Amino acid sequence: MSDYANDVLVSADWVEERLDEFQSDDPGHRLVEVDVDTELYEERHAPGAIGFNWETDLQDQTQRDILKKEDFEETLGAAGISDDSTVVLYGDNSNWFAAYTYWQFKYYGHDDVHLLDGGRDYWVENDYPLSSDEPDFSAVEYDASGPRESIRAYREDVENAIERGLPLVDVRSPEEFKGEILAPPGLQETAQRGGHIPGAQNISWAAVTNEDGTFKDFDDLQDLYAERGIDGDETTVAYCRIGERSSVAWFALHELLGYDDAINYDGSWTEWGNLVGAPIEKGEAGD
Repeated sequence: MSDYANDVLVSADWVEERLDEFQSDDPGHRLVEVDVDTELYEERHAPGAIGFNWETDLQDQTQRDILKKEDFEETLGAAGISDDSTVVLYGDNSNWFAAYTYWQFKYYGHDDVHLLDGGRDYWVENDYPLSSDEPDFSAVEYDASGPRESIRAYREDVENAIERGLPLVDVRSPEEFKGEILAPPGLQETAQRGGHIPGAQNISWAAVTNEDGTFKDFDDLQDLYAERGIDGDETTVAYCRIGERSSVAWFALHELLGYDDAINYDGSWTEWGNLVGAPIEKGEAGD
């Protein structure tokens, strides 16, 4: 994995070789499966993996936001994760919610965190070990640092990007981008209006992964964005509907390519598509 800018991906083989450590009560290594629906986790998961429901465990339950710092600390500590743990995250849909959680870990200053390349599907489809046993690790102290606001975009950052012509990467489907639909089929519609942020380019989150869900290599990722004029020299804002798919693109841009000014707009279209007076565009870019 050394071809990437940062050593943040681990292979399924790497995890399998360390399953004893991930199943130990010692918090040195922790494996975490993150999804919005934990039924698959409850049925079977990688041995020793902690199961987090992104919606109920990693989101503030009274306002639309990530966990507050103290709640993040409490959630992780109660699960047996310390701020010194080597944490490996994985999940469904090529790591949609695992990538969002990775971004949240980084936001609160946890540097020793990694993604399992290929996610849950790769682990299952390639016959790696599975278990239905849910671990019950001893609670530990977790002391978060940060927050690191340099990796998070807010409404004013988006407005600044529009005004200055900075790159905006909309990772949703072409149908969402054009305003034909408000959400992927089967998922909740969370916005009043369809379309995209003015000036945004539609570069799907899936474009950064191979057919097996693993990330493309450095050169392919660099070429993918360079073809659209994105080379890391300017602040680049990634967004989707609720911030999870854009986390995959942010991971590719910020972590794998090393574009330090890439930021994730976790408000995404759920916020922008509901803002009174916020400008939108419909149709293809340039229409």
